[in-house]
Amino acid sequence: MPNMHKLEVRKSGIHGKGVYAIELIEAGAKIGTYHGEITDEDDTYVLWVTDEDGKEYGVNGTSDLKFLNHAHEPNAEFDGEELYALRDIQPGEEITFHYGEMFVEWLNS
Repeated sequence: MPNMHKLEVRKSGIHGKGVYAIELIEAGAKIGTYHGEITDEDDTYVLWVTDEDGKEYGVNGTSDLKFLNHAHEPNAEFDGEELYALRDIQPGEEITFHYGEMFVEWLNS
């Protein structure tokens, strides 16, 4: 299943590679789905998701969204495996999300 918006992966000023909007993405719009194999082991591209029953599982990313970088003030957020824009994202802007409090604690340690 393709992403809802045109995106590209390229070198990031934040870290390594990043995901960039090619076109305007309006606030609230679905950007795409984090595709990959379900896992219970952490790894570089694993997105941790909490389902409706409160059970946590990992998705080991295989699509371009695996290159999303962290930001303290992100422009997107996940609802399950679906990524949505928190505000308008301009063409050429890197798409970011907040990796979570455990990541922030690790960064600050």
